[in-house]
This record gives sequence, C-alpha cells and structure tokens, in this order.
Amino acid sequence: MSRFSATTTGPEVVNAFREQVNGKTFAITGPSAKSLGAETAIALAAANPKQIILLGRSESKIKPVMEQINGINPTVDVRFYQLDLADLDSVRSAAEKINAGIDKIDVLINYAGIMAVKDFETSKEGIEIHLAANHIGHFLLTNLLMPKLEAASPGARIINVSSIGYMLSEFRFDDWNFQDGKSYIPWLGYAQSKTANIHFTVGLAARLKKKGIYSFSLHPGLIYGTNLGVHLDEESLKVLTEIALERGFPTLEDQRPKSSSEGCATALVAALDDSLEGKSGAYLSDCVIDNPREYARDSDNAEKLWLLSEELIGQKFSY
Repeated sequence: MSRFSATTTGPEVVNAFREQVNGKTFAITGPSAKSLGAETAIALAAANPKQIILLGRSESKIKPVMEQINGINPTVDVRFYQLDLADLDSVRSAAEKINAGIDKIDVLINYAGIMAVKDFETSKEGIEIHLAANHIGHFLLTNLLMPKLEAASPGARIINVSSIGYMLSEFRFDDWNFQDGKSYIPWLGYAQSKTANIHFTVGLAARLKKKGIYSFSLHPGLIYGTNLGVHLDEESLKVLTEIALERGFPTLEDQRPKSSSEGCATALVAALDDSLEGKSGAYLSDCVIDNPREYARDSDNAEKLWLLSEELIGQKFSY
C-alpha cells in the first residue's frame, strides 16, 4: 500500500524525498501566486534544491512566490523567465534563454493551464486557446528543453498536469479547432486539452525510454481558490454537470475538494517518488497510479497527437 493518499500534502511528499530534491534543478510553468505551481515550488524550497526555474507571463505575479522561496531558503537560485504558452514565439524565446542560462533540468513540471474560456479564442497561430496554452505550448517547450533534461539523465522527469476533466472528451482529431469556433463548447475545449496532456505523456515515455527520461501525467484534484477557475460562473457549472452526467464523469458534488497543499502533492510524487522508476507514461491521481480511460492511454492516439502537434508548430522532433 502506498504511504501517500488523497490527503497527503506537498510538504509531506518533499520531506519523504529530501534526497531527491537536494541539489536538483526544477522548472515549473504556471507558478503565479496562489497557484498549484507556486505551492509546488514553495514546498520544494525547504529541501535545498539547487535551482527553481519559474516560467510565466507576468513577473509581478510570480515575484511574491520568489520572495517566499528566498525567505524559506535563501541559498536556492530562483529564476524567472517570461513565457506565454499561447504564443510560440514566446515559447521559443524562453527556451533559448533557459538553454543558454542553465546546465540541466532534473524535473520539468508543466502546470500552466486555462479552463472553460467562455468565448472561442485562438492563439496568434490560429489554434483553439485551450489546446494552444494547455498542450501545444508545453509540447514545444518540453522538446526545446530536451537537451537540458538529457544533461540530467538518467532519471530526469517530465510531469504533465492533466485533470479528471479529460473524461469529458476524447481528442477531437477530426475537428480539434471546433469548426473555427462554430461548434465550440468551452468544457470540451478544456477536456480535449487535458486528454492531450495524457497522450503527450504516453508519447514522451515511448520516445525517451532509452534516454532514461521519465514522463508522468496526473489529476491534482478538485481545488478551489486558484486562478484556474477565473472563467467559471453559474451557467458554466450547469453545463459542466450536464456533460459530466452524460459522460459518466464525477460531478463536483461527487468530489472532495483539496487544499492547495494537498493539490500539489500528486505532482510532487510524480516528480520525486523513486518507486515510479520503470513506470514511465503512468497517470496518477491522489498520489498513486491510476488507470485513465482506454482512449486516453492509447498509444496510437498518442502518436497521432504527436504528429499533429509537430504539424501545428511546424517543427519535428526525433529521439
């Protein structure tokens, strides 16, 4: 039986794996104040990492997190890099600066995300905004940072934060852009991007096995009070319940909310737990390995998404 559960907190996980944190470099997307990315970075600081790399759109929203980390452990080298995941030029610029500025990345945690954006939007490249920000940006960033992950191998890890919301929709390979908005449903846009996070993890695990780089995806839990819920309103939640019941997906009433400290614990288990070695590609929930629905873990779907992602960014990656 796992020593961790739904009520485990981030600091408890870090305390259990202090040796896995000591002297390591962690890169985290989406670490603005009051986010799970921030909670994760703050928890890690107590175990003496070498570097914590924070990537986000606004330095002003991340500066309080950097200050808190410095207050916990002033020896940690904390760095901010500006990154807009819905802008591929921004992703390339951030990756170039990171590759030039650091030696290695032991763990990359792709946290940043948006949810249930009410009106149809696209990135400047014309990609539906959930898919652009939650998957495509991370796909490009992760692959561009691969040399730094390879420098930390064997044992480097890539963590893609998905959601139980993936159950609301398969990846829409025949209409990933919702007929350019004509058939757009916010929750399906979000759900497809969360399914993409799992597909991406499966694809990475297959490609990187020989390099000794592991990849995991996860559901952090139902957490209120983070920036992820900024677009939610009564009508949006009503639609969510309708789709959830139709898909056999747990409604909000069926889930126990977690604190932010509990919410970051599963990502930290994925990043640090040495018992996960040899289980690359796994999906975790409540700090243990879980089985996502078959379509999400399907290797053919993972390959199709990899090829589509390369097409959308106009760049191929071979390993």
